[in-house]
Formats: sequence, structure tokens, C-alpha cells
Amino acid sequence: MGRFHGSSTTVLKPKTTQQVSRILQWCNYRKIPVVPQGGNTGLVGGSVPVKDEIVISLSNMNKVREFDPVSGVLVADAGCILQALTDYVAPHNHIMPVDLGAKGSCQIGGNVSTNAGGLRLLRYGSLHGNVLGLEVVLPDGTILDQLTTLRKDNTGYDIKQLFIGAEGTLGIVTGVSILTPPAPQASNNVILALPSFQNVLPLYQTVKAQLSEILSAFEFIDRTAYNLAVKHGQGRALSDEDVQGAECFVLVETSGGRREHDEQKLTTLLESLLEADKPLINTGVMSQNPAQFSSLWALREGVTEAISKEGKAYKYDISVPLSSFKDVVDGTREHLRSKGLLNDEAVKHVIGYGHVGDGNLHLNVVAKDYSPEIQAALEPYIYEVVSSYRGSISAEHGIGYQKTHALHYSKDKVSIDLMRKIKNVIDPNGIMNPGKVLE
Repeated sequence: MGRFHGSSTTVLKPKTTQQVSRILQWCNYRKIPVVPQGGNTGLVGGSVPVKDEIVISLSNMNKVREFDPVSGVLVADAGCILQALTDYVAPHNHIMPVDLGAKGSCQIGGNVSTNAGGLRLLRYGSLHGNVLGLEVVLPDGTILDQLTTLRKDNTGYDIKQLFIGAEGTLGIVTGVSILTPPAPQASNNVILALPSFQNVLPLYQTVKAQLSEILSAFEFIDRTAYNLAVKHGQGRALSDEDVQGAECFVLVETSGGRREHDEQKLTTLLESLLEADKPLINTGVMSQNPAQFSSLWALREGVTEAISKEGKAYKYDISVPLSSFKDVVDGTREHLRSKGLLNDEAVKHVIGYGHVGDGNLHLNVVAKDYSPEIQAALEPYIYEVVSSYRGSISAEHGIGYQKTHALHYSKDKVSIDLMRKIKNVIDPNGIMNPGKVLE
């Protein structure tokens, strides 16, 4: 996004865990700060060297160590690109449990270190549940080998969980053992046009009840986000006639074991929705072939690219109750209007989209340019709104450099103090990714 500009004179690209160990041992002894870097696709400045730290890139550590097609357990170097791992397990009829728009360049170690969420969380859960083991180099160079492939291990503290989502502030993840689920034998999707946001939650309940075990995604897109995606060539899912009167859209995906069964379930769902006495939707379009399936997802995934073409984006990746999605977006728009900032020379759009299945709203404020005035209007306003709902200021992107000052809106003093104690015990010299997560 161009908001964070790093400064570093040195980039090290180790090829083995032992080399990472020697680097950290050297740096820790001399109290030289380091920044671990994966695919560098984060949105909160977590991998940016803001104080002339040494960058330790994991890109040369990109080998699959082992894969068991029976259990589905994959063990890989941290520098393996997510798409490469997806391609590796595909011939074995497995998939990666995490799917991101940046899958072509993000690395599995970075995914783990940021606890990346993405499009499959509704079906397969978070990385806290899918990661079975980790190999981590601690700040003093000690190698923590917890690279187990066991699904059940009830032997005291689950140490690996400390490093999932720690954003490289406690050590460098060098190896990952992850459970890959069986690939679905059939995938379908449908896009639904809704007359009102008030219909989203009852629609979600209906879809869950009727599709049950085959439901894999339930994505919300407001009208402005949809219009921008279409405007910038990300696909056209519905005709102009079909989108008339639609306040928002929902993309539903199913993943199951038999195409005929799944298509019948989706068809029955559509029929019941359209024939209801008080329909929750205006219309719906179901993909008829793989190309249409991809084009519907391209519309949803293309919102981010469309926003980048429209202007400079202030991105807020938040968790709030599902019922408040629209209130948060509308409230932010009106707040900016009251400040005189809602115009073509300042803020052009306020949009919302995201993962209804896990309460993750992507609130995007699209401006002509970044400015201190807009920044001051948005923060702490948005963080205060999130706090009022007891929500999270970061649902899946992390804290990084951008949100350290705002951590207290989601974590109480006791929690933050405990985080500092853990940091001080593991990294007493403070060399690991300084200035990130904790101020």
C-alpha cells in the first residue's frame, strides 16, 4: 500500500535452520535487532525494518521435508510459498487448510507467524488448530524442535501456540508441520443479491441449516464494493437487471464429496429462498462450470485490487458481531461526512466486505491520497467503535507496526502485561522484530 518504508543495509538469506541459529546467536550476543521476512505480503508493516534492523529472509528455505498421504500431514520449510504447497499436495488429493489472495507469494512461515485467516476458515478453522508442530529458532540461537506430526499430544503447555500469531517477535519459525484436509470432490458456488443487509443474518442461518456439512464459505460484499470490482474488470456476476435494488451480495461456496448431491442441495436452497413468502434474496446465480466458479470468486477476491486502482486505502481488518457490520460501515461514512471529508478530493468511498462465517469485516476507506486529516478522523474513532462491541482491532492481519498503539482497544492491561513478560523471558535483549505488536 506504500504506507510503510523500511530502512536496512543488510539482508541475510539462510538456507538451513542451523544457519538461522548461528545468525541469531551472533546478533543476540551483539544486541543487533533483526526482522524476519517471508513473502512480504502483510498489510500492517510487520515485516518492514523500520529501525535499520538486519532483514532475515526465509525465501531460500523452500523445501518440502515430508508428506504422509494417509494422515495428510505435511512438513515443510517456512519459506515454502503457499501456492507451491497447494500444488504439491494436490496430486495426493489434499488441499492446504488456508487460502489467501496472496497465495502466489506469501510463505507458510509468515502465514503461521501472522495466524493468517483467509477464505477457508469457516470450513477448516484457524492455523491454531491445523498446525501440529513447529521448528523455531529462539533469539539466542537455540533451536526449539516441536515439529511433531501427532494430532493428539496432551503433555503440558502447548508451546508452539506462542509462536502462531507472534509476528516474529519471539523467534523465527523455520519449519511447519500442518494438517492438510482431503480435497473436496466437488465445489460449487452461488452469488445472491439481497435487498437489505438486515437479511444477511437470517440468510446465513438458513444457508447453514440447509447446506450444513458442505458449506465452506459465506462471503459478504456491500454494494459499493461490488460496483468497484465490476468497474475495474474483476468480473460481472449478475446482469444489470439482477443487481437493481440490491443493497449487498453474498457469495456461498460448497465443498463436498459428490457433485450431484451438492448441486441438488444448492438448487433446493435457491428454490426455497426465491419461493418464500418473504424472500430474503432478490435473485441468485449458481456457477455452471469451472470457469464460472472461478469468475465468481474472482469478483470477491478482486475487491482488494479494485480498491487499489480507485485510490489510497485505509484498511481496517476487524472482528465485530455480525449484526453490526452495516452499522460500523454506515457509522464510519457518516462520521467522515460530519468532518467534511466525504468528497472526491478526500474520501471517495467507505466500503465493507468480509467473512460472515467468522465475524471478520474488512472496512476500507478509499481516499484520493493519504493525509493526516483523514488519519486523525479515522483513529481512534474506528478503534473506539470496535472496543464498544468488545471486538478485535485485527481479525487476521496482525498488529505489526501499524497497530501497536491501539492494542489496548482489544486487550486489557493484564493481558498486555503478560505478553510483555513472555516477550522479556524469551527475548530479553529485545532483538526480535522490535517495535512490532508491543510498543
